[in-house]
Amino acid sequence: MAQDPIVYHGSDDRVVPREYLVPFILITILFPLWGFANDITNPLVAAFQTVMEISAAKAALVQFAFYGGYATMAIPAALVVKRYSYKTGILIGLGLYATGAFLFWPAANFEMFGFFLVAYYILTFGLAFLETTANPYILSMGSEKTATRRLNFAQSFNPLGSLLGMIVATHFILALLHSDERDAAGNLIYPTLAAAQKAVIRAHDLVVIRDPYVILGVVVVIVFILIAVYNMPKNKSQVHTSTREIFRRLFTLPAYRKYREGVIAQVFYVGAQIMCWTFIIQYAEHLGFTKAQGEEFNIIAMIIFVSGRFIGTYLMKYIEPGKLLFLFAVGGMLTTTGAIFIQGMTGLYALMATSLFMSIMFPTIYGISLKGMNNDDAKLGAAGLVMAIVGGALMPPLQGHIIDLGTVGPLPAVNASFILPFISFVVIAIFGYRTFKIHHAGSPD
Repeated sequence: MAQDPIVYHGSDDRVVPREYLVPFILITILFPLWGFANDITNPLVAAFQTVMEISAAKAALVQFAFYGGYATMAIPAALVVKRYSYKTGILIGLGLYATGAFLFWPAANFEMFGFFLVAYYILTFGLAFLETTANPYILSMGSEKTATRRLNFAQSFNPLGSLLGMIVATHFILALLHSDERDAAGNLIYPTLAAAQKAVIRAHDLVVIRDPYVILGVVVVIVFILIAVYNMPKNKSQVHTSTREIFRRLFTLPAYRKYREGVIAQVFYVGAQIMCWTFIIQYAEHLGFTKAQGEEFNIIAMIIFVSGRFIGTYLMKYIEPGKLLFLFAVGGMLTTTGAIFIQGMTGLYALMATSLFMSIMFPTIYGISLKGMNNDDAKLGAAGLVMAIVGGALMPPLQGHIIDLGTVGPLPAVNASFILPFISFVVIAIFGYRTFKIHHAGSPD
């Protein structure tokens, strides 16, 4: 049986009412937890490529496994929450998250790239549950008048986890990899070594990669216990609509055409984000930087991203979200054009600047797509938008294949590969344009 719904009867219009303060804190902890997992993983594509001596395309299967987990579990997570409770969904998510993290131990021991991919896949089963569940749970913890502010406040902790993940990747993984050591000319030493020497370095480096994930698994278990023992607010679906009927409405009603276009735009956005943040390391390596130095540029890009989110939120007071999304997508097209055709540091700076224009895209597409839906439709509709994170699984391997070519015409292949993010921003620009010209959604608050 489903549990009793959250029904807020108080007159307290504070962002977080006192009776929900502890549950709010416990659920808000989840936001940096999945941000950490996302951004400790992106730079490891380059690490696996070197230490396992595989192609960029095969190394990018890390992203295929990682973001493929979202695609697999987003809708099952929404169905669990609809049938049982937010707390149940979150505990399942944390359990899967910890399981995937602990699987890094045997993966490192067996030195099997495929085992690491399985660990990532299971870990992101958990993240799919958490992302599908935590957002609406936060919305329910208080007055409807302050729901959006409450969610924005909780989401502001997500980039902190992302930055921490990047810092750990830079200083506690990439900087410690023996496989990334170079000679005086800047060339990698590892490929020139004998098999026995490579075996020693490979074992060392896989342990370096393993340990932060195992520690992360312990942290997740602690959070699991805290949420399990605390008497969290409960919920159930208040509108008894069949799942089949909801899916029929989402995918056939003309009124939901904007939602369907939003899911497509979200696929391309997530793909663009992951490509820009994953292959910035290869871009920097082509200019002579180490992996750790390349990730330093990624950290700067994340700071630009966070700044852009505040700037974009302010601009939405004066510019409707659809139009602002269109303008930011055009900005992303311009910066990726620079990354493609301008070689040297200027091209790298253009790639970093792309993060400014990506900053508002995920939540803006999310909000525009769900605007006007009833609660039951929005629950499964939100799962569709989380499932759209599959774009991060599909596109990085394609970019890896381009990078493996070495050159594309007169351009280095790593530069030319950013044609894929450019195309993604074109799709997002079309969605933004259609939003304010045709769908007329997202007028300023």
